[in-house]
Amino acid sequence: MKADRQNGLPHDGNAQAHFSHYAAPLIDNAVSCVAALQRDHDAEVLHKMRVSLRRLRTLLWAYRPLLDETFDEQQRALFKFFANAAGKTRDWDILIGLLDSTADARDQARDALRAARAETFEASRETIESANVKTALREALKEANRELNTAHERTPLPKFARKRLGAAQKSMEKRMKRAAHAKRSDYASFHEVRKAGKKLRYLTEFFEPMLAKKQLKSIKGLKKLQKRFGELNDVVASEQLLRDHLNVFPDEAASARALDALAKERKRRMRAAAKLL
Repeated sequence: MKADRQNGLPHDGNAQAHFSHYAAPLIDNAVSCVAALQRDHDAEVLHKMRVSLRRLRTLLWAYRPLLDETFDEQQRALFKFFANAAGKTRDWDILIGLLDSTADARDQARDALRAARAETFEASRETIESANVKTALREALKEANRELNTAHERTPLPKFARKRLGAAQKSMEKRMKRAAHAKRSDYASFHEVRKAGKKLRYLTEFFEPMLAKKQLKSIKGLKKLQKRFGELNDVVASEQLLRDHLNVFPDEAASARALDALAKERKRRMRAAAKLL
């Protein structure tokens, strides 16, 4: 019996029985991050929690054919809410990093940017702590396991993994074609490629030992694509964040210079991302 290199899972098991083997470590990591927030103000803690929640959403998408649709939608919406709350501080860190390349903009807004970042971190921490993330995640795992393990049919894990990854690959290909024919100003189509690529990457990490060589080969360039599209998303999100908080600058001229700098960087990153399509 061959075993999963990452989790020690048998390849000839069934998908229903192995859901918790994929989900439990992600939930444990998210819960440990919540606990760490009480003593650590580093946005990296929030980012790690956010990544675990994103992986959980992808796992639920993978198992959607085997789960109740309403339950799946409710849980993925909950995980998205938690992830968004966790990601707001990192958004400020990214904006501050981008403005570091524009000395004039950075110097005039440094204190206000740091204050906004600190305020956002506290708000994120309060939201996460009051939401009782630990209980919500544990209950979601319990309910998913109950539903999966009481199902009458059993689905072979290797077959299930290849089929779901195949569906994600097709979705990725469609979105890439759509983005390739879209106008350069149409960021939404690029954003869809980024999300599809992230889903494909996470599924590959879950199921890699059970995948055919052909499937693995077809996603070889995924990391490069994700990197470029992620960099594009960073600057687009930073532009929006800055527009929503123009008061961090002392005057309109300073905010305009910062927005111009971000716009130029967005166009450069848009061209770089488009080359991969």
